[in-house]
Amino acid sequence: MNVKVNINNVAIGVTNFQQELIQEEGKELHKISFDFKVKSEQSHEITTLLYKNNFIVKVEEKGLEFPATISNYSTSITDLTVESAVGDFKLELIEKV
Repeated sequence: MNVKVNINNVAIGVTNFQQELIQEEGKELHKISFDFKVKSEQSHEITTLLYKNNFIVKVEEKGLEFPATISNYSTSITDLTVESAVGDFKLELIEKV
């Protein structure tokens, strides 16, 4: 199934989408994780978006919408200014308490 995750109205096509409910501070919170690719020409937009770390997340295919922050993040490449470079990003978002 193709899943699109909207982060602050920026649609991102993702793979390896996973969702779970976790207990934190006595509340049940949504937690999602996924992988996505970022091309060099998209890198500024995506990294600027992630730097804010204050999101409204929507996953229409799963009926999810919640405010979130990053709980885990990694990328395969640190220099996406190189033309034609593509980075593999892994992102884990957790619902704000």
